[in-house]
Amino acid sequence: MNGNKVELTDYFADLHIHIGRTEKGDPVKISGSHDLTFANIAKEASARKGIGLIGIIDCHAPNVQEDIRAYLHMGEMTEINGGGIAYRDTVVLLGTELEFRAEGRPEAHVLAYFPNLAVMEDFTQWMARHMKNVNLSSQRIYAPPRELQQQIYGRGGIMVPAHVFTPHKGIYGSSAARMEELLDMELISGVELGLSADSSMAGMISELDRFSFLTNSDAHSLGKIGREYNKLSLMQPCFDEFRMALERREGRRVCANYGLNPKLGKYHRSYCQSCGTIIDEQQMANERCPDCGHPKLVRGVLDRIWSIADREQPVIPSHRPPYIYQIPLEFIPGLGKAKLNHLLTAFGTEMNILHKVSQGELAAVVGDVLAEQIILSREGRLSLVSGGGGTYGKIAKS
Repeated sequence: MNGNKVELTDYFADLHIHIGRTEKGDPVKISGSHDLTFANIAKEASARKGIGLIGIIDCHAPNVQEDIRAYLHMGEMTEINGGGIAYRDTVVLLGTELEFRAEGRPEAHVLAYFPNLAVMEDFTQWMARHMKNVNLSSQRIYAPPRELQQQIYGRGGIMVPAHVFTPHKGIYGSSAARMEELLDMELISGVELGLSADSSMAGMISELDRFSFLTNSDAHSLGKIGREYNKLSLMQPCFDEFRMALERREGRRVCANYGLNPKLGKYHRSYCQSCGTIIDEQQMANERCPDCGHPKLVRGVLDRIWSIADREQPVIPSHRPPYIYQIPLEFIPGLGKAKLNHLLTAFGTEMNILHKVSQGELAAVVGDVLAEQIILSREGRLSLVSGGGGTYGKIAKS
């Protein structure tokens, strides 16, 4: 330290990763990969991804908590001052994803994080009285949303509305035109954008100006960890510092969001479920597909934002960090598992490959063509085809 100035370090963080199964094979996130256990997530983030702070969702489940206690007892993991569980070069934040339903509204999802296992276990006891199966992921909580917020913050936790623009249970995407209609805006610590939106798109809605944005993977498999992530400026990776970063206190902050170009998100544009046609907002007004006449249309994120925006142009507050388009390595044509493993052997982690390694060093391992593709991916300069209706966008063929 220099005088009273605290030295801060930048850490990569992905704060929305699901658990598929417990060590005993009990299901948690039904749609999650079976090898997506608490321990495997920590190992993948530390050894392969190079992510310093990860939020593991579904830590509310008693069966998962049994696994966590076992790792702590063995000494393989350690609870740390400031909140979180340390595993090698990575710190785990204990989180949960909850589904609430305000009266007369469709469902919406929120994330909650707590500083330690004891507090999470206490929250689980409350949840179990308002939930049908507390051992499963993203379950409905039968309590008013503002009461849910009070229960989270009353225990020293924080809440972040999840993938807010997606038509699948995002607050704006399916439940309300304004978040303040459903939630106490003073009991929200940040906002997760989701895979089909970026900061500029969110800048069309004025009530979001105050919040720090997060871009997370919402991973349902080990390979998807880090497909979207954040760079946080912290004194050390832990719960307390994460909270300070969201509140932008004492220099802590979210200093960059790394995300898919929204065109790659699977809910970016409106879409006909019958014939697959991408539909623009004016055509959505007809409520039938202009190509086949089918009535089952899925409204895309971009079109939904246009319909609820309270501005004609986006506003980017001065505290908003850059949103950097970055295509995950797995999206790059020709970069299969074998070549990616060669890169990992040479350079250690995916974060090193995406951020630090020169084009010449990459070319020495995988050749000039793939090296150029990785650099173009790093800079967000690959041509894309928009996704929609549950189908991811893709890199256009050159």
